Amino acid sequence: MSQPYVVRYVGGPLDGRVDTLAELPDEPRDTVTHVHLNDGPKIVHHYDLHYAVEYGCEYRVRGPGH
Repeated sequence: MSQPYVVRYVGGPLDGRVDTLAELPDEPRDTVTHVHLNDGPKIVHHYDLHYAVEYGCEYRVRGPGH
C-alpha cells in the first residue's frame, strides 16, 4: 500500500486545511484560487504551490504585491 498524498494550505482563510489524495496528481496546479462570497464584495485569495518532501505539497497564500 502506498502512502497517501497530502496537500496542506498555509495562510489566509484555508489555513490549516488538509486534503488527502489517494495518489500523486499527474500535474498539480501551480496556483489555487479561493473565492469567498459574502454580503459584501467577493474576496479572492491565491495560493501558490510549494513542494514538501515529507508529505506531498503545500499551497501558501500569496502575499500582497504579487
